[in-house]
Amino acid sequence: MAKKLEEECGTKVLMNVPEVDQVDLSAFSEGKAKETRRFHESIPAYNRTPLVQLRGLGGKLGVKGIFVKNEAERFGMKAFKGLGGTYAMFRILCRELGLDPGKVDFSEFQKADVREKTAKYTFVTATDGNHGKGVSWASGLFGAHAYVYMPKGTVKAREEAVRQAGPAEVTVTDWNYDDTVKYAKKMSEEHGWFLIQDTSWDGYEEIPGWIMDGYLTMASEAAEQTEAAGEIPTHVFLQAGVGSMAGAVAGYLVNHYGEKAPKIMIVEPDVADCIFRSGEAGELCSVDGAPETIMAGLNCGTPCKSIWPVLKLVPAAYITCKDYAAAHAMRAYAKPAGDDPVIVSGESGASTMGAVLMLLERPELESARKALGLGADSVILLINTEGDTDPVSYRNIVECGAYPLP
Repeated sequence: MAKKLEEECGTKVLMNVPEVDQVDLSAFSEGKAKETRRFHESIPAYNRTPLVQLRGLGGKLGVKGIFVKNEAERFGMKAFKGLGGTYAMFRILCRELGLDPGKVDFSEFQKADVREKTAKYTFVTATDGNHGKGVSWASGLFGAHAYVYMPKGTVKAREEAVRQAGPAEVTVTDWNYDDTVKYAKKMSEEHGWFLIQDTSWDGYEEIPGWIMDGYLTMASEAAEQTEAAGEIPTHVFLQAGVGSMAGAVAGYLVNHYGEKAPKIMIVEPDVADCIFRSGEAGELCSVDGAPETIMAGLNCGTPCKSIWPVLKLVPAAYITCKDYAAAHAMRAYAKPAGDDPVIVSGESGASTMGAVLMLLERPELESARKALGLGADSVILLINTEGDTDPVSYRNIVECGAYPLP
């Protein structure tokens, strides 16, 4: 049962009572994470991304610790999405070629005879940027073909980044994200291509499930690194577009920590808040039209259906923020407190830090802060899901002060 607690400073907080015993989290098990890590670790470009502790900022905000998993350094693509795209493509190709995914890894796909076969396959996806970049890169890794469709309003830098990541043919459509997904689905059906989409609907669950499996590598690394630092997170803020990453990471962390599981907060842009609305209604809801937000990677109108049970029953709260909160966080990362290291964070990557800063800096949100139990004993875990994927926007925000706090 969710109820709205606070709406101040452009930030909305909807408290939720988690019922984790009412949802099946077996898909996000330790064993599944080990499977995906085994595959990812076989890719030559793999490196475990860093977990950064922001001691200066934590002291300034009055919490015990702030840890940031920096996915801006993943596979050289400035974003985490390559984890899902590569693993889904691996599983599809294993299925089509009759290979056992539990026994082979990426090295199998470097063999000349196997690459002759993979060259006959074509993949397609719709994306706001980072997911398409991951699919394009994966198609190059496996020697396959790919088509990537992007919604109206996509900035040139993100379009070019998809092209530079791999061999995909890229098209910017005249539609919003949801309609672009529908078009990618239509093209897959007409041409016999394999759709790799990070959202699900009736009859399309297996591939989105593999994408979410891919994200478990990141979640497993983060838990391992936090524990190596001698801490267990008490609060985890996860950004959401369709919610597949947020749900998968939340499910893994609840499984991993059991009775010590952290409180999970889901963060969205205020204009693209389909999960917040769904939490409020207790059922899946969509956002119509073509919302505009600098958090392009989160600008999605319909939640991933297969992950909705997790997003409904696991989070302690749903939070929405204005663009200026994300911009404020980008500057906080770029101009850190004390001896904290600089983190280059894009608009979607910084959204969760934006929520944290609003909650901990603004006295108007004191009741929400208390309800979430944020205080001196809190250990906060965030994921910087992207770097400066739009360099022009990044400079305008960080160096020129665009989207200032009111």
